Amino acid sequence: MIDVDLSTLSASLGEALARRGWRIATAESCTGGLVAAAITATAGSSGWFDAGFVTYSDAMKEALLGVPAATLAAHGAVSEATARAMAEGALGRSGAQLAVAITGVAGPGGGSAAKPVGTVCFAWATAGGGTRTVTHRFAGGRAEVRKRSVEVALREAIALAGGGGGG
Repeated sequence: MIDVDLSTLSASLGEALARRGWRIATAESCTGGLVAAAITATAGSSGWFDAGFVTYSDAMKEALLGVPAATLAAHGAVSEATARAMAEGALGRSGAQLAVAITGVAGPGGGSAAKPVGTVCFAWATAGGGTRTVTHRFAGGRAEVRKRSVEVALREAIALAGGGGGG
C-alpha cells in the first residue's frame, strides 16, 4: 500500500521529529488519510504521530478543525485560506508541534476553470512558528494526484522539523 518513497520520507520525518521532541498532526481532505497512513506505516511512529483528522466535508472541517464558515464561503474548500485554517485547527486540537493540511481536487470530476483537477492546497503550521501555505497543480489521475500530495506534505514537514529534504 505505501511505496518505498513514502516509507523513506516517513522514516526521515520521524527521525527529524524525534530529534526535536516534536509530534505531528494531519488534517486531510482529498488525500483521505493517506498522509497519516504513510506516517503510521513507520515502526515507532507512536512516538511522534499525535492525531489525524480526515475532514472531507465542509461541515466536518468546521466542526472538527474549527475552519470558519466565512473562510469556506469566501474562498472555498480548495484554497490556501482553508488549508491554513485546517492546519492551525489540527495544531490547536492536538498535542502536536507541527501540523500539515491538504485540501484539493483529486479528480476525475469536481474541477473548475479556476480550480482544475489536480489543484491541491497545502499548509504546515508549527507551534510558535507560524503557518506556510502553497498550492500545486499536479498532472495525472486521482491516484497520482493523491500520491504526489502526500510526497509534498511529507517533504515540507521534514524541512520544517529540521531534517532537510523540503520541496
